[in-house]
Amino acid sequence: MYLLSVLRMSKPLDRLALLETFVRIAEKGTISGAARDLGMSQGSASRHLKDLEERLGVQLVRRTTHSLALTETGLEVLADARELIAGWDALEEQHAPDSETLRGPLRIVAPVALGQLHLAEIAMRFQAAHPNVTVNWHLQDEPIRFAEIGCDCWIRVGPVPDETLIVRRLGQVERLVVGTPSIAKTLQGMRPDDAKDLPFVSLTPFEGAKVTLSHPTGAPCNLDLAVQLSTNNIESQKHAAHSGHGMAVLPRWFVAPELESGALIDVFPNWRAAMLDVNVAYLPARNQPRRLSAFIEALEDGFRMIPGINCGDSVTETFA
Repeated sequence: MYLLSVLRMSKPLDRLALLETFVRIAEKGTISGAARDLGMSQGSASRHLKDLEERLGVQLVRRTTHSLALTETGLEVLADARELIAGWDALEEQHAPDSETLRGPLRIVAPVALGQLHLAEIAMRFQAAHPNVTVNWHLQDEPIRFAEIGCDCWIRVGPVPDETLIVRRLGQVERLVVGTPSIAKTLQGMRPDDAKDLPFVSLTPFEGAKVTLSHPTGAPCNLDLAVQLSTNNIESQKHAAHSGHGMAVLPRWFVAPELESGALIDVFPNWRAAMLDVNVAYLPARNQPRRLSAFIEALEDGFRMIPGINCGDSVTETFA
């Protein structure tokens, strides 16, 4: 590792401080924000960054009047720096007097709806069981740049667009076509392809005007739908379907209360849209902190309790 070989020539007491300052600057996007987090002056944080750049002989950030951005080299060094810091954390964790106690920060990024309804409960139970772990729970649906955002794991529905990460499948989401009772009455006895002219509410990027439904005993049914409303927010999609604006393909875990109350109906009970994987992604590391390993185990246990998610008997782990 280039970063490690260069830092071996530095004074031993300040190597980790330089790396931690650089990582925090990358996460905050400003030197002043990093300085506040680290409890140091802005001048000290600037000197740390300058010192690290001089020792490595590379430019890590591009500075402008109001912001800074990592260079390509800076992104590479950021990944190496995080791995070195994680290795140090793991060493401290392993040899602490109470080494069986999990401790330290855990930073998680998760999708908004799944995070609010189910995953936040898993995270709270985990933190209650391990009070020396501090959990930072960030919810967003958009893809992230893992190396820059500074999280320990990223929970995502659908593929993970980052080949540098290890991806572990937690389960598969069952998705069905739902509508109001009046729409369900209109569709009673019909095949899905008979409904192509009825209004449809789509969720980008998962569906557009084309949806494929499968039946356990026959060939798939490819639908060209009349999209009346399109949104990138699953809560808005459900609200539109609930208000009668059209059918929608939604995950069972998200509409379970409405299905139980009868507010929404599974309009084609023998047909299902393609399942979507729910994945947890994290950086490959020889010394993964035990708090992260324990949290991933808690995720696996918690997912088995979520209705409409098929966890199977095993977990698949691959590079993205």
